[in-house]
Amino acid sequence: MLVTPVYAVIVAGGQGTRMGTAVPKQFLELHGKPILYHTIQAFLKAIPDIHIVLVLPSHQISWAQIVLQALTKRIDITLVSGGESRFHSVQNGLKDIPQDAIVMVHDGVRPLLSTDLIQRCYQQAQEKGSAIPAIPATDSLRMVHPEGSSPLDRNKVRMVQTPQTFKASLLLPAMQQPYQAQFTDEATVVESFGEKIFLVEGEKNNIKITTPEDMRIAEALMEPIES
Repeated sequence: MLVTPVYAVIVAGGQGTRMGTAVPKQFLELHGKPILYHTIQAFLKAIPDIHIVLVLPSHQISWAQIVLQALTKRIDITLVSGGESRFHSVQNGLKDIPQDAIVMVHDGVRPLLSTDLIQRCYQQAQEKGSAIPAIPATDSLRMVHPEGSSPLDRNKVRMVQTPQTFKASLLLPAMQQPYQAQFTDEATVVESFGEKIFLVEGEKNNIKITTPEDMRIAEALMEPIES
């Protein structure tokens, strides 16, 4: 039993437009189960006592039954309606979380995260207050500006992933700030509130599924796990 309560706020607001499907992408089947099923199972496997908060657009709440029916055992999931942006959706998901908790905010369509990554984020957030998974950039990078473009040193750049993990005592007050356009993730919000952000090693396989190509990659990456 965990001494510190842990919450996974799983945000799933996709419409499936880039997938070209009528079904929202988070409910598409991956190895016979909805993508969200695999995401939820990853957290339950890593931290069995974790509290799951699933944030969906209000018109998709009924779709959650598909995910719940796919689970082999009953678990306690809190369903929350999302907001007009990711920031507002996460705000809604945090409303009932206590100040003494650890909070992991995760993209619902990143189902391939490992137990090691989840536990690594949890441990570092307990020690340092935050754990933002990130991986090195492998391609050449250029900064675009009005005069053209210029190269960036990719060794100084990291690609940010989720679950972005925090002590609730840091995240909750930061998320009460007025929304700003640069709030593209929780790390940006917390940093703008004056708190230092600490990175943690992410995973190359922790991809975000947004296109049919991503779906094919995820199917291939999951084959050794499911077989």
